[in-house]
Amino acid sequence: MFKKILFSVLVGAFVLSAGCSSTGDTKGDDGAAVEDRSSGSTATDDASSTGLPSAGTFQGDPLDNPASPLSTRTIYFEYDSSEISQEFQNIILAHGQYLGGHQGVSITLEGHTDERGSREYNIGLGERRAQAVRRLLLFQGAADQQVQVVSYGEENPAQEGHDEQSYSRNRRVEILYKR
Repeated sequence: MFKKILFSVLVGAFVLSAGCSSTGDTKGDDGAAVEDRSSGSTATDDASSTGLPSAGTFQGDPLDNPASPLSTRTIYFEYDSSEISQEFQNIILAHGQYLGGHQGVSITLEGHTDERGSREYNIGLGERRAQAVRRLLLFQGAADQQVQVVSYGEENPAQEGHDEQSYSRNRRVEILYKR
């Protein structure tokens, strides 16, 4: 409980200061580094991925800061799961707090799956994934009207292919900001 409170305070300080030291990195389901389509970076395991405030000098909207956890806008999922991994919870918390402090900003959460499973099942799974992200955003301060959800199932793959690397990139929720 103390860690959650401490993290919330630190992320809140980040939102106010508009500077932090996260790289916006992600990993695929196999633990390998994958490129985040929204930031063009690859995953690392260094201390810079904590999302904690730093002495950065970025000026402007935190959404435009490539060093911010807000620059990570793709949340990846395990096969046949809508559970948010610990790796992505802090990123979603930062987005929720940002939305809570910026009531004029709204987002669309696009749920996606890999090609395995029926079309109907994958539409439902994409919806469950997007709703899981939505619930966490609302818990952190986003307002109901700020967050829209849509599921594409397997229809818009991030990466074509029939192998685990392709599948892991396609099991995702994309956070799309409308400013």
